[in-house]
Amino acid sequence: MSLGRLLLRLLVVPLGAMVAICIAVLVAIAAYWNRFLDVAVANAASGDDMATALFIAGPWVAFVISVSAVAMMLPAALGVLIAEVFAIRSWIFHAANGGLSAWVGFTTMVQMSRPYDFYSEPLIVVGAGIAAGFAYWLVAGWSAGFWKPVFAPPPQPTVPAPPQPPAPAA
Repeated sequence: MSLGRLLLRLLVVPLGAMVAICIAVLVAIAAYWNRFLDVAVANAASGDDMATALFIAGPWVAFVISVSAVAMMLPAALGVLIAEVFAIRSWIFHAANGGLSAWVGFTTMVQMSRPYDFYSEPLIVVGAGIAAGFAYWLVAGWSAGFWKPVFAPPPQPTVPAPPQPPAPAA
């Protein structure tokens, strides 16, 4: 049973990490939508054609945001490892892990945010990390720990043996 659960965890944890990174990227894109459009318009070959601008600048901006989000979520691997070892299944732990790891990644990434001034506001970065941590919990964190079953029956209380009456004296 535990070998199968270990193999399941080896599949679910990377899936949860991928979903968390995608959610962080979506939150960052939604928060910086106006800057994204500014970059798209600035890189356009002609100022009139917005579709061409999005086609040219869109992949580059998505690449910058994705690489930044991955670099910000790398510190979360330590929190995920702790959660797996100690079977921590709290959504608060995983959301805090996402927010803290995004903040750590934000403070250590100086050169990544310079080209187009993405990730300049720590509140948005931490919010994306919290959303990513919650998304990870939804996919993989609620069942953390390969050695602790999720749907185990509750332990049955042991009933102590009734005390034996003293033996009568002869």
